[in-house]
Amino acid sequence: MTEFLELETQDAVRMPWNVLPGSKSEAAQCVIPVSAIYTPLKPFPNTPTLPYAPLRCRNCRSVLNPFSIVDFSSTKIWICCFCLQRNHFPPSYQSISETNMPAELFPQYTTIEYESPSEKASLTNPVFLFVIDTCVIEEEIGYLKSSLLQVVGTLPENCLIGLITFGTYVHVHELGFGQIPKVYVFKGSKEVSKDQVLEQMGFFANKLKPTTGVIAGVRDGLSQESISRFLLPASECEFTLNSILEELQRDPWPVPADHRAARCTGTALSVASHLLGICVPGSGARIMAFLGGPSTEGPGAIVSKILSEPIRSHKDLDKDSAPLYHKAVKFYEGISKQLVHQGHVLDVFACALEQVGLAEIKVACEKTGGLVVLAESFGHSVFKDSLKQVFQSDGNDLGLSSNGIFEINCSKDIKVQGVIGPCASLEKKGPLCSEVVVGQGNTTAWKMCGLDKTSTFCLIFEVAKKENPDAIAQSANPQFYFQFLTYYQHPSGQMRLRVTTLSRRWVAGPGSVQDLIAGFDQEAAAVVMARQVSFKMETEADFDPIRWLDKSLIHICSRFGDYQKDTPSSFTLSPRFSIFPQFMFHLRRSQFVQVFGNSPDETAYFRMILNRENVANSVVMIQPSLISYSFHSGPEPVLLDVAAIAADRILLLDSYFTIVVFHGSTIAQWRKLGYHEQPEHQAFAELLKSPREDAEAIVRERFPVPRLVICDQYGSQARFMLAKLNPSATYNSDAPPIPGGDIIFTDDVSFEVFLDHLQRLAVH
Repeated sequence: MTEFLELETQDAVRMPWNVLPGSKSEAAQCVIPVSAIYTPLKPFPNTPTLPYAPLRCRNCRSVLNPFSIVDFSSTKIWICCFCLQRNHFPPSYQSISETNMPAELFPQYTTIEYESPSEKASLTNPVFLFVIDTCVIEEEIGYLKSSLLQVVGTLPENCLIGLITFGTYVHVHELGFGQIPKVYVFKGSKEVSKDQVLEQMGFFANKLKPTTGVIAGVRDGLSQESISRFLLPASECEFTLNSILEELQRDPWPVPADHRAARCTGTALSVASHLLGICVPGSGARIMAFLGGPSTEGPGAIVSKILSEPIRSHKDLDKDSAPLYHKAVKFYEGISKQLVHQGHVLDVFACALEQVGLAEIKVACEKTGGLVVLAESFGHSVFKDSLKQVFQSDGNDLGLSSNGIFEINCSKDIKVQGVIGPCASLEKKGPLCSEVVVGQGNTTAWKMCGLDKTSTFCLIFEVAKKENPDAIAQSANPQFYFQFLTYYQHPSGQMRLRVTTLSRRWVAGPGSVQDLIAGFDQEAAAVVMARQVSFKMETEADFDPIRWLDKSLIHICSRFGDYQKDTPSSFTLSPRFSIFPQFMFHLRRSQFVQVFGNSPDETAYFRMILNRENVANSVVMIQPSLISYSFHSGPEPVLLDVAAIAADRILLLDSYFTIVVFHGSTIAQWRKLGYHEQPEHQAFAELLKSPREDAEAIVRERFPVPRLVICDQYGSQARFMLAKLNPSATYNSDAPPIPGGDIIFTDDVSFEVFLDHLQRLAVH
């Protein structure tokens, strides 16, 4: 595993197959597709940023890289490794030689950045448009106000800020009018067009509106004064904004006892995207929506106002009995197209005990690369700490970048099926596009309106070679090449291009299985399977995820396992594959596949986070980590099994979304008796403190901030721990439970039974 981590520290890429199957039929037998999990903006402190434009191949437009063949003689040419085109070096490269190479040819710089001084972005100021839901109780408004007031004080002075509040109506606040609070009001039950926003908000009150063309920003006929009425630098509007936030009241419209509040989320987000499209198109602007309940009014409504009608559940979606769902999704698809076209991002902070409609808004959030946080209340640390982290400017910041365009180049025998992750297709079709589409496909270029240091994309490829193995064996070059180009606006405002070029060996024919096994990365494979199964569950009708995962796992084990036919006891897996069945077992039980007990909003949230996180974090979501603390030994990892529970142990479970500190019954009793406060029991006080400190360290460095649960064995919140453990001891097990241990009340099979069945099916 360590060599795969080394590859990741060099190029921010993990691939399930690091030795690739050489033909289409061999790739099909491998079950897991040829794919790459790539984090384009992963920080590399030792990688130089080159102060000039990259050198591109004149045929396929790929960038000069360490795998290019260079002729240093008097002709000074380089041969592109993708299309074998011969290219001449420009005059600025004439002094290069084998001892005087430019940085982009150094073998260690397979990932490198270019920052061309001539390419300053047209608008470098970040823009934040706050969209605040006021249909919540006074207590929640109080929590939200205090969080926002703290954040406003930390914003950089040059960033532009706008404010929209909404309830039954949408209120756009004119921050540039300092004398008295001034708002423009739109009716929440009607869809608002861009022209209506232009007209009602008086953008052309003092000058004539152009008769033709699209109105977008200063260069298209809008005056700077009319824009700065609504979007002002933080330094100029801080006082006005603070006074509006401090006086923020609950939506004044009366709500009958048997009704929900009239909340027009869709209209508010539509007005926000029109406003940004008019004022700052193409800039790195973010709509930050703070939602406190379900949308019930106007376009994008997810439930009626009558309280007796329940909000849609997974069962309703499966039976197609959620009448407003498809209409709302279609509406948000329209908003996502508009935001992608404008280059803007939608971030959602959903804080309510009921659903807010995240399952419908997901498309707009995901296609624009927006951040999403789901919590129970605006007073919860999950929301407060996550919001602070967005605006942090120290080394722990998110590194929010904008206006990204991502392109893929690869060898002619590889085709691109698509990308699963927070991006939108730019529909750049070409010979590299596969006919099979997965995720955002049918293109080799994608728009990433918002991306940060951790945004991670899963790129799915297919091997297009169809030759027979003999022809492959005689082939001159046993390498496939991939090049990923990420063009983006750095937080400094400068446009940059990051180039990652990879080379992977391919094998074919009878002896290739051992080579494929040697290059198998089981963690990356589990994450690709998780993203694929989540995507299929959302897009394919009547898809059975458990059956699909089981069939895939059986095929993999029978292809790569070592066994005698029809003898299950002879079955063994290479160490490269040995943990993969365990990952699949936990993936089958995870919140990505088992939607029972979760709302559609929660499922959408879990999948959105899975689709944007790197391999290490995604593996923790699939198979949580469990660490044991006791008097007998220091912190040590233990198996994710109910057998790990003991009366004299403290367990720390990290399931990514939740961190659980679980005290065994004896430890909990001693703590309640206050032994840790007595000087002679200093060791016990240390034992209690250690897991808490480790849990807080995890919470500090993660976004969104996970929920911290501190519980005792047999307590009500112990369910957070028990739900994740392998049920090796259940209520109907033959063996009695170990004294001080625990059992799980479930009919789920244990991992041992699962593995036994897998072996029997794999050897047939």
